[in-house]
Amino acid sequence: MDEKKIILPERELPTHWYNLAADLPEPLQPPRHPATHAPLTPAELAPLFAEALIEQELSTERWIEIPTAVREAYRVWRPSPLFRATGLEAALETPAEIWCKWEGVSPAGSHKPNSAIPQAYYNAREGIRRLTTETGAGQWGSSLAYACAQFGLECTVYMVRISFSQKPYRASLMRAWGATVFPSPSDQTGSGRAALAEDPETNGSLGIAISEAVEDAVAHDDAHYALGSVLNHVLLHQTIIGLETQKQFKKLGVYPDVVIGCCGGGSNFAGLAFPFLADKFNGKEVRVIGVEPAACPTLTRAPFAYDSGDVAMMTPLLAMHSLGHTFVPPAIHAGGLRYHGMAPLVSHMLREKMIEALSLKQTECYEAALLFARTEGFIPAPETSHAIAATIREARRAKEEGKEKTIVMNWSGHGLMDLNGYRAFLEGKLVDADLPEDLLARSIASMEGLPKPPAL
Repeated sequence: MDEKKIILPERELPTHWYNLAADLPEPLQPPRHPATHAPLTPAELAPLFAEALIEQELSTERWIEIPTAVREAYRVWRPSPLFRATGLEAALETPAEIWCKWEGVSPAGSHKPNSAIPQAYYNAREGIRRLTTETGAGQWGSSLAYACAQFGLECTVYMVRISFSQKPYRASLMRAWGATVFPSPSDQTGSGRAALAEDPETNGSLGIAISEAVEDAVAHDDAHYALGSVLNHVLLHQTIIGLETQKQFKKLGVYPDVVIGCCGGGSNFAGLAFPFLADKFNGKEVRVIGVEPAACPTLTRAPFAYDSGDVAMMTPLLAMHSLGHTFVPPAIHAGGLRYHGMAPLVSHMLREKMIEALSLKQTECYEAALLFARTEGFIPAPETSHAIAATIREARRAKEEGKEKTIVMNWSGHGLMDLNGYRAFLEGKLVDADLPEDLLARSIASMEGLPKPPAL
């Protein structure tokens, strides 16, 4: 009988994270100071991040050891299963094999604790008392709340207002783990109050929530900020996903033809994809596809530019594909994919043509999610549904071409906290959100006056 799932023993949990920066054909453009535009120094990052995280952010070492305490915390749910979606294959009548790296088994229900745990560990080791953060769909906020509880830290979360309204149980989950949660924009910070004054009915954005979390952290000597995506050290921590997946495929004696992940800021996509990109650098043939919402098309429509990660421009300027730091996307249900910027490392890989990018509308993604649920039983997060929809496209292409293929996607999280979105879709109330061209133009114009990265 063919294997339905491949589960690694705990002794095979990876001991090191993989750092893609070590293998880049051309180095990343350096982060720059938001005020002076000069290349950022490690000392200028110290008010926000633990020293070990700053070292990882700037490192070009290929392998970075996972601390013993972090590996012990990972063992609660890692290694995660590699699961074959045989029911979905049968429904599609495809010759392709569809494999899912199952990240929904973590306590928070997504891949996000892979970085939350080390971030909490390093900050606790340095004597930090509290971490602040933002969250879109709530997966990162709940993951950091869980991680802080494991290492004795307090946690403050600024949750994008539309998600706070759409996903109330995510906020309850964070509070269950001891976090304090504010809908963003809030009246707790200057940047939050300014955003509310400009538009009292705003849906909020990750850019605004980041401003609030950063402002909170720098105002207190015993607090640091934690980011759930985009930055190099976050993507580094997530590579445990792809490293495990490679071991699992090795046990099968199979190598995937296509690797797929959804893209918001880039963390779950990078976590699965980067170890396979390392193989691609060495001549292995594999297609790597990042999938994003059509309502927030960072990879497919945004320019490559230096931009800030937040509305108030308190964070470093990063060279990345960006829709503009003032961008407030339509209120789609995939809140974790509504970020205006894409991780510099992911952006760099797109420029180098090492990855492909695809944007999809949310109704196609919900249709794909329901087909998955009805054939495999599990309810995916709206974010994950983008990877599923792209996987279904690839499986149908394999059928049309009459080719056997092995497809692997990152099943990045479950949707049990996202059933309001499913209800709206099932009741025919969910529509595809159009991206107004004037909004996109205004947001991109917000990057005028910032330094320009050189062309390849």
